[in-house]
Amino acid sequence: MKNYLEYKNYIGTVNYANEDNIFYGKIEGINDLISFEGASVIDLKKGFEDAVTDYLESCKEIGKEPNKTYKGVFNVRVPKETHQKISEIAVKKGMKLNELVNKTLDYLVKNEDAVLE
Repeated sequence: MKNYLEYKNYIGTVNYANEDNIFYGKIEGINDLISFEGASVIDLKKGFEDAVTDYLESCKEIGKEPNKTYKGVFNVRVPKETHQKISEIAVKKGMKLNELVNKTLDYLVKNEDAVLE
């Protein structure tokens, strides 16, 4: 099941507000907060696509980079046991822990559907 929208390499969240009887979402991976909504799934998709198109056009007009800038650094909290086990695997493979985690994340990116079924 897919609970997100995709358009022009952008992802949009999908939510439902029961009290307002409306679907809504926001564009992910950008430097601004751009939301969209619709009374139906079709309206939501159109709202998302229009929001992406308008955002990209606005960024182009003002010379702004639309995509969020990632530093390449983030903290991950894992159980102590997991930390110990992956540290042991890194030692056995003659790798630094960071290198092992990077290889693992690269594998996930290349095999997303197989890993996260």
